[in-house]
Amino acid sequence: MAASIVEHGEDAFRKLFKFYKRRNPPPDYSEVLNFSKPCNDKVFACELNSTPISEEDVSKAGLRPVKDWRAFGLHGYPGFIFISNPFLPGSQQYWVKQCLKIYPQKPNVCNLDMHMSSVETENIWGKSIDVIRRKGCGKREPKTLLEKLRWVTLGYHYDWNSKTYSPDHYTPFPKELHSLSHKVAAACGFPGFNAEAGILNYYRADSSLGIHVDESELDHTRPLLSFSFGQTAVFLLGGTNREDRPTAMFMNSGDVMVMSGPSRLLYHAVPCIVPAPAGNVLPPCLGQRLETEAQDDDIIQSVSEEDWDVCSWYLQTSRVNVTVRQVLASGQTFPSSQASHLSTDSCEKSEEGTQKNKKRKSESGYERDT
Repeated sequence: MAASIVEHGEDAFRKLFKFYKRRNPPPDYSEVLNFSKPCNDKVFACELNSTPISEEDVSKAGLRPVKDWRAFGLHGYPGFIFISNPFLPGSQQYWVKQCLKIYPQKPNVCNLDMHMSSVETENIWGKSIDVIRRKGCGKREPKTLLEKLRWVTLGYHYDWNSKTYSPDHYTPFPKELHSLSHKVAAACGFPGFNAEAGILNYYRADSSLGIHVDESELDHTRPLLSFSFGQTAVFLLGGTNREDRPTAMFMNSGDVMVMSGPSRLLYHAVPCIVPAPAGNVLPPCLGQRLETEAQDDDIIQSVSEEDWDVCSWYLQTSRVNVTVRQVLASGQTFPSSQASHLSTDSCEKSEEGTQKNKKRKSESGYERDT
């Protein structure tokens, strides 16, 4: 049992992280919160604000009416909101396709840019799909660029050398993701949320996300939004100190987390991706198609069968997480000295040796803290 492994005290977070990360023997998940069927005295229902956004507006972004969202809080974590899959049937496919096909495109930045030329990393999707389709037929092929993706940044891009981000390293934030984030934030009590920076993490079966705090944005009064797609992960939410024992919870496909207020600057991590149950390669919600025909002014559009074949093959063993942040308060500008460390929320493979540290930094964005 996880409770017998660690309580409060020195390195409490690290010990629980290693407990869930271990492979042999596999960890016991009995104490991990499951918001898809909440029955824990730490969990309570949250009331969201459906007034600012109409049902028509949220449906255009692929979301159910806000009144139908299943939102929860955790005792002891004020400002933390967990929304259990508020997406309409079939709409997750669109967001998965954006994450795999569209967002890795230039001018956005990815981990492969750290050791490859821009020509080599251009059109990652196009350079990968033929090989992936052959793999889908059972053929052995080398890893594609898509399988080597670890992170992509949107909007304000992190500078790996200076460990800062600045107005000089910015590309337009995707309008559709901005719209989705704006609607979720408004429902959670943050109208006017302005999505300015995004980090996409691509988790393979052996990936993890080290213990960290997202403290680099210049405005901490605005929430951090997190969207999950694909295989289930274990998420650890701690306190303001590493000595605080974290709470473990499952993040399933379609789940949304909001970290705001006192929870905005808490330690957190992802120790593992949970192996899919035998016979259930993809979560059922990802196999659903749109129930109604998309309109021209809808954000959500149908995904072609050819594209979804590639996406579904990828997600059989993978997870994609999107975190969205507002960097500046309304009317705020970057200081002239520009010193702001952006936590890159990047995931890394669990079996990197010291001989591969340099390459690992280019793939994950920071040294592993485990």
